[in-house]
Amino acid sequence: MLLIKNLNLFVTFVQESILGFISINFFKMQITYDVIIIGTGAGGGTMAHTLADSGKNILVLERGTFLPREKENWDTDAVFNQERYHTKEVWKTEGNKDLHPGTGYWVGGNTKVYGAALFRLRERDFETVQHAGGVSPEWPLKYADLEPFYARAEKLFDVHGEMGIDPTEPHRTDNFPYTKISNEPRIQEVSDQLKGLGLRPFAIPMGIKLNESDPLNSPCIRCNTCDGFPCMIHAKADSDINAIRPVMNQSNITLLTEAKVEKLITNAEGTKIIGVETSVKNESIVFSASIIILAAGAANSAAILLKSANDKHPNGLANASDQVGRNFMKHQNAAMLGISLKKNPSVFQKTFAITDYYFGDTDYKFPMGCIQLMGKSNKTMLASSAPFFTPDLVLEEMAEHAVDWWFTGEDLPDANNRVQVIDGTIHLDYTDNNTEGFDLLIDRWKNVLRKIDDGASFFHHGVYLRKKIPLSGIAHQCGTLRFGNDPKTSVLDVNCKAHELDNLYVVDSSFFPSSGAVNPSLTIIANSIRVGEHLKTVLA
Repeated sequence: MLLIKNLNLFVTFVQESILGFISINFFKMQITYDVIIIGTGAGGGTMAHTLADSGKNILVLERGTFLPREKENWDTDAVFNQERYHTKEVWKTEGNKDLHPGTGYWVGGNTKVYGAALFRLRERDFETVQHAGGVSPEWPLKYADLEPFYARAEKLFDVHGEMGIDPTEPHRTDNFPYTKISNEPRIQEVSDQLKGLGLRPFAIPMGIKLNESDPLNSPCIRCNTCDGFPCMIHAKADSDINAIRPVMNQSNITLLTEAKVEKLITNAEGTKIIGVETSVKNESIVFSASIIILAAGAANSAAILLKSANDKHPNGLANASDQVGRNFMKHQNAAMLGISLKKNPSVFQKTFAITDYYFGDTDYKFPMGCIQLMGKSNKTMLASSAPFFTPDLVLEEMAEHAVDWWFTGEDLPDANNRVQVIDGTIHLDYTDNNTEGFDLLIDRWKNVLRKIDDGASFFHHGVYLRKKIPLSGIAHQCGTLRFGNDPKTSVLDVNCKAHELDNLYVVDSSFFPSSGAVNPSLTIIANSIRVGEHLKTVLA
């Protein structure tokens, strides 16, 4: 039976009769709150946490459920090959081809399976930056505006790190909340060799509940099932564990799961959202609130606005600029195995990163991107893309001798890279851009690794695990509802309120005008705190 806490009106249930018949009639009920938050990922979950002490009645709508704790959480085949925690939803892409998006609908959103690398954007990422493939546009606010909220975000999400080492590190008012995560011996050896070449490896800022000084009482056990896996023991700092669960039992918070928002309804003038039409276990309910906060992810938030078209907004809500759904970005991403004659027995491998090439080098004046270690591969991961006749022993030997690298480069906003809704289905059109610097980054890194290990061989994970991360890999999705000062070229204002609607705010990654070349999660979290503090003054 559907349980809804703190409803503002009585709901009549026809209880199960002797004949076993049950009827629950929620057809088009109007239920009113002060604030409605749509989505519980990095943006929505953080917003719920930020507004929890406001005293306002808050409804949080999540289309998914709580991700179950089960043995499959840490099963490589279930997680990567069967994609157990990704949606079975099918989108469309160019040529009306099926697209199976690598995204999941859970309380906590995609943070349930993220790698927990929580970087700040660089200060220059907020400025106009010339790339080989075009221009990365200036943001309507600066790094300094977001810095105090980055600090709060790092505390909320248990971020470990070390300041003063990263060569592109932006200004910080305080050190990281928790000390850096140590390298295991083989990884420390690689780090020392890179330093010998003049490079500056630094600890990845990681959001995990690890206490290396007291392992007995540490929630995190430094396992090999972290990056890309759900955490069975809740030791990863995700939006569910760190933001939603601490507040969901407060009297002013109502969390409703299996509640998919279908569309937003405006008043007759088209100036305000007066209803959130929601499918709750196949029943339709219209909720209303003074403030509506959309945080369904860059693709789905745009889709909701497009599906909500009406007479006053014929091309979709807040879309007079024709920018809703456009400028979709997801980063240039690739993974590579560096196979050495030396064994790599590391368990928790994802501990350092390199940004020496982030804005280019002496031989290339344009930005290239960021290099990180990633979670340690195993033979099951490699087997998924290896030729079927590859012996297990070969895959096992490869995994045991591999160091695994992840590359991120900036893709640039392009109006033709866009989310549309056609016949009720999300269509995602995307063409790679700005690839020159990214390709050079991978070549540079191969040359570096050859210098530190004469026996090194390199395999794109695409040959044995994945290709250069395809369009379905949308974990870093952003853009689609960019913020800015000009309503003609942006969807949201600097406080992430829709230019054309008095009470609609957006706090997922869709507000990004550019993508930078680091994981977007911490910026989403920091911005959500920033907007949340603004909303407290609006609601006061």
